[in-house]
Amino acid sequence: MVNANESRVNEFLLLGITRDPLEQKFLFGLFLLVYMVTLVGNLGLISLIRMMPHLHTPMYFFLSNLSFLDFCYSSVTLPKMLADLLSERKTISFSGCVAQLSLFIIFATAELYLLASMAYDRYVAIRSPLLYPVLMSTRVCVSLVALCYVAGIVNSLTVVSSIFQLSFCTSKTVNSFFCDIPPLLALSCSDTRTCEILVFAFGGFIQLSSLLIVLISYLFIIITILKIRSADGKLKSFSTCASHLAVVSLFYGTLIFMYLRPTSSYSLDHDRVVSVFYTTVIPMLNPIIYSLRNREVKEALKRAVYKGF
Repeated sequence: MVNANESRVNEFLLLGITRDPLEQKFLFGLFLLVYMVTLVGNLGLISLIRMMPHLHTPMYFFLSNLSFLDFCYSSVTLPKMLADLLSERKTISFSGCVAQLSLFIIFATAELYLLASMAYDRYVAIRSPLLYPVLMSTRVCVSLVALCYVAGIVNSLTVVSSIFQLSFCTSKTVNSFFCDIPPLLALSCSDTRTCEILVFAFGGFIQLSSLLIVLISYLFIIITILKIRSADGKLKSFSTCASHLAVVSLFYGTLIFMYLRPTSSYSLDHDRVVSVFYTTVIPMLNPIIYSLRNREVKEALKRAVYKGF
């Protein structure tokens, strides 16, 4: 089926963010800055965690993997978007569109389950501090991260194969700046109801199951914190979770808004703005949030700067 579609449509036209030449130049400079901050922030955080032995703990192992996913996640869409902002004809090949959507789903799904794993890690650390090194051993942490990627690959293969079995024979213009699910479904001239149900079912299960893990973990975390008698102990325990809660709220909120609703409610022009937020802004904000809210990261950064000088 993919080969048949490819013979009909060899490439797609990306509508992009704006058609105004002045706005395109401004947005190129803005998103180039955003991408540079994203690269420096996430790769810098990974390097910092690797350099500092006292950060070689399960919490920072998950954090370094989150930074890696954010780096990959933004790199799937941003470089292409930057190139298109300087191009008159914004095209992407059929195979390039398949690859872009496949990688996007893999990294987005893996990040959802990684955030759930991080919530579970915080629950174990606060609930059972003495057993924490045993319960969250290196083997357990690596297994959890591997399962995140497996879930991403399974979701990607299922959704992408379903979407690209559709026919794209009337129009080639994707109303977005990258190959995303809603504009591709809107572009198809086939009956998309079965595909929509599949996308909704898989997306709903992944987002809701991972969110349920987060909510249950934090419910037990709150119960455990309330049992702590010391006010300083309560504050310290909650501060270790504040950054993660902020990241979870941003990421889950935008993805649920984008994908867990019927296609009849889509407004592709407005959804492009939301797409820009979760593909470009969130990967940039995550390392900043963790750096500003985490005392150990700030102290490690100071040590690294002093050693550099």
